[in-house]
This record gives sequence, structure tokens and C-alpha cells, in this order.
Amino acid sequence: MSTINIAIDGPAGAGKSTIAKMVSAKLGYIYVDTGALYRTIALYITENNIPDEDIEKSLENADVSLKFIDGAQRVFLGGRDVSDLIRTPEISMAASRTSAIPAVRAYLFGTQQKIARENNVIMDGRDIGTVVLPDADVKIFLTASAEERASRRFKELSVKPDCPDYEEILRDIIQRDYQDMNRETAPLRQADDAVLVDTTKLNLEESADQIISIIKEKTGGGK
Repeated sequence: MSTINIAIDGPAGAGKSTIAKMVSAKLGYIYVDTGALYRTIALYITENNIPDEDIEKSLENADVSLKFIDGAQRVFLGGRDVSDLIRTPEISMAASRTSAIPAVRAYLFGTQQKIARENNVIMDGRDIGTVVLPDADVKIFLTASAEERASRRFKELSVKPDCPDYEEILRDIIQRDYQDMNRETAPLRQADDAVLVDTTKLNLEESADQIISIIKEKTGGGK
């Protein structure tokens, strides 16, 4: 039986992970958070103080895997559940850097494709439709204006005492967009056959519903 693969790409702060989780839950697909894999490699490199020149060789011992427990994705490093450890600000910053390293992307490439071959998946990232799953059944490029993405991020962080101001968040998003679109390895871009979904004026439910409609239209029912 063939599987159905959905690729969702887009810039930082577009709500890819949140929306992809909602869509996968409604359709009964497995959600694959590729960012979690890169964060796990970043944790591995950070915990072991591995210098850049040794990263490629050291990946042989990384042992990163995904498991789906009670329908939720959990990430393991050497048999240890690190799903919470990879969400710290330090690892977020490290992941942004390590995700641009060709050896790291090559290492995780096979893991992502294997999951997609074996399951109906919704996979999000920045190069899923262009590099990881170029033959995906449905490709979505999810975006929103930089100002809207900054506003959402500010609202999310405003409950914390050390929340940066809106202008700082906006600058960071614009800089991240530039880096993602101009990096040498797998730059962020919309695949030629991807459907553009702009969520600037949509809430989460409306965004998820629009994507589900696209999936059902292109797959003949979404199942």
C-alpha cells in the first residue's frame, strides 16, 4: 500500500509546526517535526563539545531516532528521550547553525525519507518539498508577513519577564529569513508545484482548514 506524503515548508514563525500538528491530528497522519531532529543533533554537538571540523565524523555515533508514543512524536538521542531538552533557547540557537552544515543535513536526510516511505506523514521544515520529499503528493508553502510573524512571536513571549520588544523580534525574523533563503545548502524557497498559503489574515483553525481542503482536493479525500 502506498503512503501519502504532505510537505509543508515556509519561513520561521509562520506557524508550520502548530498547523501541521492540527492537520495531522484531523487526518490521522503522522506529524514529523524535522526541526526536532536538527535540534537533537545540536544538543549532541553541544553536550559533547564537538568542534566544527569533527562534526561529520562524530555523526556516526549520534544515534538519533523518532518514536511515536500515544500518537505524539518523541525524539531520542542514544536511547534517551530528549524531547524537552531540545527546546531550550541555547539549543534553538545552536540548531540554526548546525542545520546549515551539509554533513548534518545528509545524515538526517535518510531518516526523514525512511519515515515517509513507511507512513502517511505531514512533514514540515524549510526544504521538505524541494529536497527531502521532492515527490510529495501535496506541497504547501506556508507563510505570513514578517510583521505578522513578529506580532505572533511577541504575543507568545510577552508572558515571560525577559521578553524582547517587538522591533527586536521583527529584526530577528527578517535576518533569519535572509539567512534561510541565502544559505548554500538547501535554501528556503517555494517549490514550483507547491501551493502558497498566506496566513497573515487567518487564525490557526482557518489556516488548518485551508490546508486540509487543499490536501483533500489533491489526494481525493485526504485519506
